Amino acid sequence: MLRSKTSRWAAAPYLVWMAVFIVVPLCIVVWYAMTDSSGQFTLANLTGIGRYSSVFGRSLLLAAEATAICLVLAFPVGYALSRLRANKQHIMLMLVMLPMWMNFLLRTYAWMTLLEKNGLINKLLGLFGIGPLNMINTSGAVVLGMVYNYLPYMILPLYTAMTKIDNSVIEAAQDLGANLFQILLRVLIPLSRPGIATGITMVFVPAVSTFIISRMLGGGSNLLIGDLIELQFLGNSYNLNMGSAMSLVLMVIVLLCMSFTSSFDEDEMEGVV
Repeated sequence: MLRSKTSRWAAAPYLVWMAVFIVVPLCIVVWYAMTDSSGQFTLANLTGIGRYSSVFGRSLLLAAEATAICLVLAFPVGYALSRLRANKQHIMLMLVMLPMWMNFLLRTYAWMTLLEKNGLINKLLGLFGIGPLNMINTSGAVVLGMVYNYLPYMILPLYTAMTKIDNSVIEAAQDLGANLFQILLRVLIPLSRPGIATGITMVFVPAVSTFIISRMLGGGSNLLIGDLIELQFLGNSYNLNMGSAMSLVLMVIVLLCMSFTSSFDEDEMEGVV
């Protein structure tokens, strides 16, 4: 009984923090989304989001593409890291996280310099008589920026899940005649599902709501949800109500994504051995 009361008191600072910095701001967003500039209740803000459906669709599509590419790239990397000796694992993990030590804006500016028409990539292609290619201010550049910035968020959960897969399980599959594709499909992927789910959430959520990457690498023709929300709060339109409505819809999208990836029950989590 005493331990229960102590636990409640220990959780009090966290509950206060949640109330002040999560619940209260969320209520403010809902209030502005459901009212007009005069404070009257209205659903016009939410219904008016339909005219931005193309932007929402583009955001979901590009975020899904970036997440899929991150998964394909991170899966072999995570497996390779999990099979190294402990001391080498630490070194390789540090190399994976090394780009994250640099400022997010600087990393994105670096890709702007590389992808522009007079950038390093086009100069190298010019040596082979190719180009210059139009790589900057395209949807492909936005996806590239997402993959580069969020790939470590996919590698780390997969690595954590795969370190729990015993080598004897893979050796048993090989002894039973399974080829590389069968081992991947029937052993590695099922046992890595918790890491896959976590990685998808950690990549898709920031990718679908990003605005810096799309603005710097995509130009004005590749606006995403985050760009629209920023314009409503900081742009010339300055419409807090519409910006809050967009934020609320984005929040619902994020929650749906998280509920989908968290559908793995406790039995699946315990299945990673």
